[in-house]
Amino acid sequence: MDSAMAAVVRESGAFGGLLYVLPPGDDALWQVLVAGVPQEMTAPWRRVGLTDPMPVADAVRERRLVWRGGREDMARRYPRVALVLPYDFALAAAPLVSDTAVRGGLVLLWPGDHPERLGAAERAVIEEGCRRLGGIVEAMLDRDGRLPTAERPRTLPPPRPRTPSPFEAAALSAFVDRLPGGSCALDLNGRITFVTAGAAALLGAGRTDLLGALPWEALPWMDVPHVEDRYRAALVSRRRQAFTVLRPPDTWLSFELYPDASGLSVRITPGARGEEDPSRSAPASGPSRATVLYHLMHLASTLTEAVGVQDVVEQTADQLLPALGAQGMVVMAPEDGRLRIVGHRGYQADLLDRYDASPLDPAVPGVDVMSTGVPGFWTTFEELRAAYPAIPHEDGMAAWAVLPLIASGRPIGSLLLAYARPHVFPPGERAALTSLAGLVGQALDRARLYDAKHHLSHRLQSALLPHTLPRIPRLSVAARYLPAASGVSVGGDFYDLIRLDEHTAAAAIGDVQGHNVDAAALMGQVRTAVHAHATAGAPPDDVLARTNRLVNDLDPGLFTSCAYVHLDLATHRACVALAGHPPPLVRHADGRMEVLRVPPGLLLGIEPDARYASLEFRLPPGSVLALYTDGLVEASGVDLDDAIAALAGLLEAGDPADLDGMADTLIRHAPAPGDDIALLLISPLA
Repeated sequence: MDSAMAAVVRESGAFGGLLYVLPPGDDALWQVLVAGVPQEMTAPWRRVGLTDPMPVADAVRERRLVWRGGREDMARRYPRVALVLPYDFALAAAPLVSDTAVRGGLVLLWPGDHPERLGAAERAVIEEGCRRLGGIVEAMLDRDGRLPTAERPRTLPPPRPRTPSPFEAAALSAFVDRLPGGSCALDLNGRITFVTAGAAALLGAGRTDLLGALPWEALPWMDVPHVEDRYRAALVSRRRQAFTVLRPPDTWLSFELYPDASGLSVRITPGARGEEDPSRSAPASGPSRATVLYHLMHLASTLTEAVGVQDVVEQTADQLLPALGAQGMVVMAPEDGRLRIVGHRGYQADLLDRYDASPLDPAVPGVDVMSTGVPGFWTTFEELRAAYPAIPHEDGMAAWAVLPLIASGRPIGSLLLAYARPHVFPPGERAALTSLAGLVGQALDRARLYDAKHHLSHRLQSALLPHTLPRIPRLSVAARYLPAASGVSVGGDFYDLIRLDEHTAAAAIGDVQGHNVDAAALMGQVRTAVHAHATAGAPPDDVLARTNRLVNDLDPGLFTSCAYVHLDLATHRACVALAGHPPPLVRHADGRMEVLRVPPGLLLGIEPDARYASLEFRLPPGSVLALYTDGLVEASGVDLDDAIAALAGLLEAGDPADLDGMADTLIRHAPAPGDDIALLLISPLA
C-alpha cells in the first residue's frame, strides 16, 4: 500500500495525499495513510462521514473524481475546508473502486501554481492509482476480514535527499556560512533540523536549544498567529512565504520560507517594521489562520443553533459585521422569479423596499452573483459602476463584496457586505469571505427548510384540531394547545368537545405517540372515531373499546392515550373512561380537589380485545373538570404523582368563574415543553 500510494503521488506530480478506507457497512471514511503533509494539518478530517460536505465524501458517494483548481474554487464549494486551510492549492479526490465495491477514497494535493484544470495524463495516473489501491484494500479485507480504522494514520516518509560527498558537504557548509544573516531548515512537521551560527545569534538562542524544537515553542516571541500561518501556507501552497516579527525588545527580523517535498529552508535577516508586514505581503492570505478559525468556530457554532431564516440573518450580522469591519449587510434570495430581501443590517428599510419583490435583473449585483455563483468585489464605486453601469450610488458606502450563498453545489441567494470606507480585498480575504458565505448559505438552506416544515406543520395541526369549540348551553369551556418548544414536527395531542343532544355532551382528549406526519394522521383518525362512536350513543367504555379496535386494524405501529367523558347536563353527572391517560382532576364547587382514580386501561393500539373500565362522578355547577395530556405534568426528575398534585394545587387556587384565566395559569406553570400540551377545562353552569 505504501509503495502504491507513493507512486500515485509521485507520478501525478502532487506534493502530498491522503488515503481513506471505507469499512463494509460503515457510514464514514477513515484516514489510514498521509503523504507530504503533517498529520496535525489533516487531523480535522481523520474521519469523514459519507454525507459530510467534503471532496472525498462526494467522490466516494457519487463514484466520481472531484477537482478543485484553487482557493476561490474551494471556497465556493467546500467553505469549511477553505476556512481551515485558507491557502492556494489544488485538490483532487477520487474513489477507490475494487472489482466488487467502493473501498475508500484518495485525496491528492498540488501547489497553488497548478493549472486551473486537471490534465488528461494526471487524470489517467489517478484512475490507475485508485484501481491499484482499491485492489490492495480489497485484498486486505479478504485476508484480515476487516479494514484498519486506527485513531492515528501512518505517515509516509518524505523522499530521501541525495547524500553529498564529504567534499560537497564541506563546500555547502562554507557556502551557507558566507551568506549574510542566518539560515535554518524545518522538517514537514515544523521542527528545526539545521541552524547556522548566524541564525542562532539572530534568534538569540543556542543551537542545541533550537534543534528538534518548533520555532514558536522554543522562542516565545514567535508564538504569534502569522508565524505558524505562514509556515502552513508554505507547506500547502508550496510557494515562497515571507513575514517580519519583532524579537524583544526592539529587533525586527525578516523570514523567507522556501518549501519542497522534504521540508522548508528559511533565510533570516535583520529587518525593519513593516518591511513585509503579513497583512500587506503579496502571498499573504488575508486574516491570519488563528483569526479565521476563531470566526469560523463562532459562526459555525451559532449557525448550527440557528433555527429559522431570521435567526440565520441575525446571527450572521452579529458575527460577521464586527469581525470583518463591515457596516452593512443584505441577504437576498430568488422567490417566484423575483428578488426577495431576506434580511439586512445597517441599511434603511425604505431603500431595500425598492428592491424587494423586483424582477430578477442581472443589472443588480446581488442578482447577477446569485445566478452565476461567482463572487464580486469592488473597492470603489467607480469599479462597481464599470461592472454595472445602471446601478445608482444610493447607500453611501465606499466598497462592496457580493458573495454567492451556495448549498448543495448551487447558488440559493447572495450576501452583500458593504464598507463605509475604502476597502481592499486581497486574494486571501476574498477566499475567506467566500468560505464564510458558504457556511451562511448552508445554514440558510436548512433554515428555509425548517421554516417550510414549521409552516406546514402549523397548518396541518390547525386543520386537525377544532377551529372553535361548539357552544353548548349550560357549559363553560376553555381549551389550550401548546406545541413542543423545539423542532417542527407535527404534534399528536388532540382535544374535542361534542354536542350529543339537548342535555348531553362529550369531551375527549388524547396523545398519539410520536411527532411526525404519521402521528398526525393517526390523531385525526382517532379523533374522528371517538366523535363517531360518541354521536352514535356509545358509553365511554365502548367508545374507547371500539376506537381501540380501529387503531389495531389500522396497525400504524403507534399507540395512543385517550380520556373520554360523557356529560349529563340535566342530572349534573359524568362518566369517564381512560386508555393509558393521566387521571382527570375535579375542582368541586367548595374548592376541594379530587383526582379521579379510574383504572387507566391499555393504550389504544396494543390489544384489539382490550376492555376499559369507567367511573361515574358528580359534576354540579361551580365545579371544574380538567382534562390534560402528559406534557402538562411530566418533567425530568419530578415524580408524576407530585406533578399531578402540584397541578391540582394550581387548579384549586384558580377562579372557576374565569376558565380562560385558569387555563392560562396552568399553561404558564407548565414545565418547559419537550412534549406537546393539550388542556381542556369544563364547568357546568346553573
